[in-house]
Amino acid sequence: MGIHGAGGHAMALWPFASLAADEGVDILFPDMPIYGFTAEPRPGQVRYRDWIDLLCDLVDTERARDPRPLILFGASMGGMMAYEVAARTGQIAAVLATCLLDPADPEARAATARWGVAGKAAPTLLPPMARVAGGLRLPIKWLVGMDRMSNNPDLSRMCGSDPRGGGVRVPLGFLADWFTYPHAAPEQFTAAPVTLLHPAADRWTPPQPSLRFLDRIAAPTQSVLLENCGHFPIEEPGLTQLITAARCVIAEVQSRANRGA
Repeated sequence: MGIHGAGGHAMALWPFASLAADEGVDILFPDMPIYGFTAEPRPGQVRYRDWIDLLCDLVDTERARDPRPLILFGASMGGMMAYEVAARTGQIAAVLATCLLDPADPEARAATARWGVAGKAAPTLLPPMARVAGGLRLPIKWLVGMDRMSNNPDLSRMCGSDPRGGGVRVPLGFLADWFTYPHAAPEQFTAAPVTLLHPAADRWTPPQPSLRFLDRIAAPTQSVLLENCGHFPIEEPGLTQLITAARCVIAEVQSRANRGA
């Protein structure tokens, strides 16, 4: 199951799914509320924790109807969501993430925000503002570095203008919730092996905060820096490295399932 971030949607991730998938693998890429093709009657009330709750419910439903192992692939902000859902459900066989951006880390917050100082101060500034104007919806590209989505300027512009992705307006309360959400402590995380597939040439969110968080995770971990790839990893040889690593994780999960592990 794939999880998009704040600048994408399900259709934007389908090319990666089609490349990495193999026979016997089913793929599910949901659009999160206010993104993609979702129809949200109260968009101003959507919060980050709603996304987490929705994904946990989806995992529980999928596992109840299909006992096969479930792997989560999180792109950008979706990486931390995949990690959190694995921690909360305990039903995930493996987590793959292009980023692990912990909002408790000032460097990670500064990287995500369009203005680094604002990102560092967000946990202090945003909650009082959200209590007054939490339903106020602002273009996400005003607030985060959407212009650094890709090292290809044309692709960055396309993502930033996509009305189902980077062109979405998000509630102020959603952002306040993300910056203050208490994710599971990595030192106690044993829910699933975690593979970080971070773009090495990412000009939006550099690898260091994600690698630092990965090093704290108690479960088995591995990391692959995708050579020559920007935040949206389309460049070679990194794209092939991402596909190869994802297929290796899928094969290992299938092998464990066949052994009954």
